[in-house]
Amino acid sequence: MINISYDSEHIATLTIDMPGQSVNTMNQAFQHAFAASVKELYEKRASLRGVIIASAKSTFFAGGDLKELLALGQDQASRAQCYAMLMANHRAMRALETIGRPVVAAINGSALGGGLELALCCHYRVCLNAPKLELAFPEVTLGLLPGAGGVVRTVRMLGMQNAMPYLSEGKKMRPADALAAGFVHELVAQPQDLLPAARALILRHALPDAPAEAEFSPNCAQAWDQKGWKLPGGAPNTPATMGMQQVAPAMLYAKTRGNYPAPAAILAAMVEGAQVDFDNALQIEARYFTSLACGQVAKNMIGAFFFQMQEVQGGKSRPTGFEKRKAAKVGILGAGMMGAGIAWANASRGIPCVLQDVSMERAEQGKAYSARLLEKQIKQGRKTADDAAKVLALITPACEPAAFDGCDLLIEAVFEDLELKQRVSKAALPYLAKDGLFASNTSTLPISSLAEAVEDQANFIGLHFFSPVDKMQLVEIIRGRNTSDAAVARAFDYVLQIGKLPILVNDARGFFTSRVFGSFVQEGIAMLGEGVPAAQVEQAALQAGMPVGPLAVQDEVSLSLTLSIARQAEAAGDQSWQQHPAFAVIKRMTQEFGRKGKAAGAGFYCYPEQGKKYLWPELAQHFGRAGEYPMQDLRDRILYIQSLETLRCLEEGVLMSARDANIGSLFGIGFPAWSGGAIQFVQHVGAQAFVARAKQLQQQYGERFAPPQILQTWAEQGKADF
Repeated sequence: MINISYDSEHIATLTIDMPGQSVNTMNQAFQHAFAASVKELYEKRASLRGVIIASAKSTFFAGGDLKELLALGQDQASRAQCYAMLMANHRAMRALETIGRPVVAAINGSALGGGLELALCCHYRVCLNAPKLELAFPEVTLGLLPGAGGVVRTVRMLGMQNAMPYLSEGKKMRPADALAAGFVHELVAQPQDLLPAARALILRHALPDAPAEAEFSPNCAQAWDQKGWKLPGGAPNTPATMGMQQVAPAMLYAKTRGNYPAPAAILAAMVEGAQVDFDNALQIEARYFTSLACGQVAKNMIGAFFFQMQEVQGGKSRPTGFEKRKAAKVGILGAGMMGAGIAWANASRGIPCVLQDVSMERAEQGKAYSARLLEKQIKQGRKTADDAAKVLALITPACEPAAFDGCDLLIEAVFEDLELKQRVSKAALPYLAKDGLFASNTSTLPISSLAEAVEDQANFIGLHFFSPVDKMQLVEIIRGRNTSDAAVARAFDYVLQIGKLPILVNDARGFFTSRVFGSFVQEGIAMLGEGVPAAQVEQAALQAGMPVGPLAVQDEVSLSLTLSIARQAEAAGDQSWQQHPAFAVIKRMTQEFGRKGKAAGAGFYCYPEQGKKYLWPELAQHFGRAGEYPMQDLRDRILYIQSLETLRCLEEGVLMSARDANIGSLFGIGFPAWSGGAIQFVQHVGAQAFVARAKQLQQQYGERFAPPQILQTWAEQGKADF
């Protein structure tokens, strides 16, 4: 696991190479091996000039072992176990840091979380200047804080204010950024230069012969271990930092709404740790880490954003038994907002595509969307003009379906109208390559109905992209009634080829994401119809953790479009929309008041030419009623209605896994990250408690909150893992 070699210049190199793993992780086995290695170095210290920490993997170190953290319980015994493990690791790292000889980290690949913390306990850090190499503390994105000295050392190295974005936001650094910030001391251009540069650093700072009587070599103590050291930027009790301490909690709350304990814990560990000596600061950090690691929010986030995310990125739901294929040329029907975004998704990944619309002018406008994105990247230094030109050359605008000749994948992305979609599909299909795949980007219309326009329904599938396509990672793959497994497998391969996250659902009106997202928006509108002040409706969603309020969302989608979708559903025999209390509000807004949404210039919000949008003042006059509306009820309604609708999708077979449900809800509809997803939220509450609360909401607000049978069965079985 850790190989120690000694060279003729009396330099020890610890090479970490954890067996059976593609990356090095800070698990218990590593910690034991590391402690034993440090003990050996101490025993041989008299003959040492210095120490190099290196990695035999392609990355330097990937951080903590999340499986071990996820296995921790929430009881006192688990907390004691976690704290003891952390303190043992602190002692080993602190022993290396105070060994009295120069210690250099040779960072050959990404150093994330515990990997960066391991590097920080070294006196010097040499890093390979590779374009994809990253250094960061991503723990906050998983509901944790850096627990191997990262908080304590970063604050002492940079000062509290400068340390904030790296610790509380998980700010990523490329090697040049890390050098500028002070995280690394030297960059090398080639992998073969890394160890020689590390040796040179040691020889520059070591004693010539490292005699036994010399306790310390020069320049091998951390700054905070030297006499006269002061915290950069000022101690917590100085005026310079007290202002930051007063403002930071409010800023954090504005971002987290109190739903995420990690940022607040990080801030507390920073401030409290800066007021005591180094060893006591490590104890403070360990206590806060233990509290987070043994809490439910971290378990939610680790489960979703690490393990379930890995499964989705690995195509876990892809049918087996089919060779992987890549799309060679993609045709896109419709150059509007979605079509233009899909063209970007292809061209930016090196896939040639044809972007077709009713006129060349409109097709060129669609291509211009990619040109604008590339312009931004050039200004940011992320692309050269030549790189941008190569990407743009991959998009061919067209106004005739014949331009699709030879495409092995066609994606229809026209207006959400069944007849229109079927018509353009028929016109394009003759030019699709033999055995090619045809996909619709519909967000609500059943794929099986759209497939009636084609003869080969086995190769007809849904690919539901999300807007804006250049930012949204999710793609919902919809299997129609007659879609083949081979087509589903090819769809997975394509979505992964363009770097998106694929989830698989079965065909139904609204599928999964649109259906659940609709339940969120409708619930907010229903609240308004009940008399809840519009501002309170929006605030309830934000406090629950949704990125934006339901009334603002509905304006973006357009009230008139929602009305059109409801009428199409009615024509197909689905009466659910008309029965929902939100429907009456939307009808009044569009028909009585002529307010049809943002694109029409007026909806639930007003959109002045100058200045920010604001809620239409007359909403209170038309919909408001005196009364008290408990914020907890409003928050719960926002969250529970989405989880209940997700459970119904699972029960009906629209969804086939909790994994796809969680990732789909997090990345497709903005379900709060702290929950771990719409199904994991049930586990967060507990199945029995969730059923009880859903029944309360059902009694107070309507039958839509009735717990489905699948949930009641879980509660009866005492199911804890979904």
